[in-house]
Formats: sequence, structure tokens, C-alpha cells
Amino acid sequence: MDAKSLFYSIFNFRIKTFAGYLQAMNYQETLDYMYSQLPMFQRIGRPAFKPDLGNSYKLMEMLGHPEKKFKSIHIAGTNGKGSTAHLLTSVFMEKGLKTGLYTSPHLKDFRERITVSGEKVSEGFVVEFMEKHKDKLAEIGCSFFEMTVGMAFDWFAWQSVDIAIIEVGMGGRLDSTNVITPELSIITNIGLDHTFFLGDSLDKIAGEKAGIIKQRVPVIIGKTQKETSPVFDKFANENQSPILYADQALKLEGVKQNIESITIEKATLDGTMILSDIETPLAGSYQTDNIRTALLAALFLKKEWKITPQHIQNGLKKVIQNTKLQGRWQKLSDRPLAYCDTAHNTEGIELVLKQLKEIPKEKLHFVLGVVNDKNLDAVMKMLPKEAHYYFCKADIPRGRDAYELMERASEHRLHGEVYASVKEAYESAVKNASERDVVFVGGSTFTVAEVL
Repeated sequence: MDAKSLFYSIFNFRIKTFAGYLQAMNYQETLDYMYSQLPMFQRIGRPAFKPDLGNSYKLMEMLGHPEKKFKSIHIAGTNGKGSTAHLLTSVFMEKGLKTGLYTSPHLKDFRERITVSGEKVSEGFVVEFMEKHKDKLAEIGCSFFEMTVGMAFDWFAWQSVDIAIIEVGMGGRLDSTNVITPELSIITNIGLDHTFFLGDSLDKIAGEKAGIIKQRVPVIIGKTQKETSPVFDKFANENQSPILYADQALKLEGVKQNIESITIEKATLDGTMILSDIETPLAGSYQTDNIRTALLAALFLKKEWKITPQHIQNGLKKVIQNTKLQGRWQKLSDRPLAYCDTAHNTEGIELVLKQLKEIPKEKLHFVLGVVNDKNLDAVMKMLPKEAHYYFCKADIPRGRDAYELMERASEHRLHGEVYASVKEAYESAVKNASERDVVFVGGSTFTVAEVL
């Protein structure tokens, strides 16, 4: 443990020892203030959106430009950016580097958003940051997300991380994280999500995501799409940024997947084998694209960061152990077999439904809760009509009313009952399921969070 980490460990110990219950309340009160005083898109949706980077630049200046004090990798995309970020973080950790990771939203604990080598930011720092800066944050008019980005970058700078993996919150061009100049930009894929903010077509959304491409900074695109590739090529050319498409450059052979893991016999780059015997616990066939993207990024950076094939293999294999990743095709129980997944847009849900179809079962019990700004009809058309549904609402203002959800579902011949909470819906599904059935929880990150 370095001196800075030791300082905050001692700080937390002293506070907890001498203040006990009061410190826990101070931390909770800090979170309550953050949630109530600062607009939070994940909770309230559209009113919290800020369509410019003015506040972010002011915030960075106020904090002494922490974003310039560490190296970074910037990751955008409609789906898979979180998994890709965790995979890369695990690879850097296996190299022995002090690795920051910023992701959003969190599932159980706010501090999941900000970690260094798998360890969450300390409660003491969260409290101190807000006490020190809350007046200035209010003066600037920072949203919850802007403030959280500032907190993360300040922590990474204070911790002197070797590198930080930064996940975009939404879009890219106007996202609060887009004040960094990274070593590498990554865009996983493009789908129709957040269309009110980002545009109503794939090429318009790609233009927003491409906003993270910086002058002469290489960019990796995870998936070639006819509507979006011309957009990325144009942005890369204008910025003199080398561009690679992962699905064109890197071939994965002998891919085998089950409900517990994915194994890959070998990966070839331009026809040359560069890695073999790859294994990861990120189950679900949809993770193959994320593995390929993270793998290509690690290979691209290996010379500069002295990353070996062993570091990559170990990083992929130990991603959950190293980074504490949750909510991606995560098993909740064995009897009955129950899973959850945070997929929340049509592209992501389609991939999860494909995975569900591959599991032998007599009946599917589907715990469903969504937010109120999604294209509900598009989602409903995809859902299996033979499943029994447990409609619920996550405990956030942005959640869609469960009775309204049931009514809309019935229009698509999806049937079930309404429950007062996500917890009650899940408990009922487990109780009703036989050992030959499968229970699934999904529809939004927040539905999954309440089950976890």
C-alpha cells in the first residue's frame, strides 16, 4: 500500500473508530445530498442532461486539471463498453500497474464507479471531496455525473495511477468524460439508444460517439457496421488518427461457450497466431465481440506498456476476480437456475434473449422492470410470448410504472402479474419456478441492481 492509500486507510479507521455510527451517517448523508441536490440522469432522465462541456471544463480548472495528471484509455459505445473496460483493467492489473477504472451507473454501491486496481474509492475521500467542493460545484451548476467525473479524476490523480480506463456515460462528444486526451480511444458498437439526445439514426449516433476521437490518437472500433463505418473513417481521417476495426483485424477461432464461460482456441492477427488458450468467465455469446475488442486493444498497447501474452490471458481469465464486475449474465441461483443481465436497449436485450434460448428449460419466468424513456414497443416485440412475466418498477423516479408496463405488455400478448417491488417479483418467480425452469431478471440496470 502506498503512502496516499495508507493515509486514507488511517483516515477512515480514525473516523470510524472515534465517530463510529456518525461517520456512516456522514457518508450516507453525503450520498443523499449528491442524489437530491444535483441532477442525476440515471434517476430522473432527460432533465439532468447537459448538452455541452462547459461545466466539465470549469470543474477541471477548479480541481487543478487532474485529467492531465494520468494516462488514460477512453471507451464509448452503445453496448459492451463496461465489459470491455473491465477486461482491459484486469489485463493492466495483471501487468502489475496501478489501474484506475471509471464506470457508470453503479449497481449496489456508489463507489463502484471509481476504483483503483479493483478497490473502491474510500468513503473518506467521497465525504471530503464533497465537503471541500460542494459550494463551488453548486456555483458551477454541476450535474451528478459531472461532479462524479470530477471526483473520479481527482482520486486517480491523487492516487498517481499508471493508467485509467474511462467509460463514457452517454454518447461521447458532449459526455463529461470527454475532457481527457487518451492513449487510445475505443468505440465498441452503435445501436439505437438514447435517441432523444444522440439522434434517431445509427450514423447520427455514430457522429456523437466519434466525438471521443482525438487528434493523432489511435482509435479501435469494435464492430464494422455499414451505416457507421464511413462516419468513423471520416472522423479518424480529419483527426489524423490511425483506425482499426477489431472484427476485421482480429480473428477468434475455436470459440466455445457455455453458461459459465467462454474459451477460445486461438486469436490470429493478419493470419498470424498471436494468442492461444484464451478463457474468460464473462459468459454469454454476446461477450465475444467485447473480448475481441479488449484483446486487440491490449495487443495494440503491449509494446509501450510491456504487456505479455501471459498478462492478457490472466487478465481475461481473472476479470471478475480482479475488477469485481457484476450484472453481466450473472448467475443468481442454481435451483432454480436464475440469471440477471443489465442489457437495457434493443440490441443488448436481443443478444441476451438469444442466450436465454440456448438454455434447456421447461418454462421461463421473466422478472421485468424498465425505465420510462426507452422504446418500449420495440422491446416488447422481441420478448418471448411463452414466458411468464413478473412486472415491477425499480425504486427510482425514472422507472416505468409496473401497471402501465403490464398493460403495454398485454398488447403484445405478454402476460403476468404486477408486484410491489423488484425484490417481491424475484422472490415470487423463484418460488413459482420448478428445478427444470429458468428465472431471468432484466430490462434495466436498476432492476438488476435491486436483485443483487
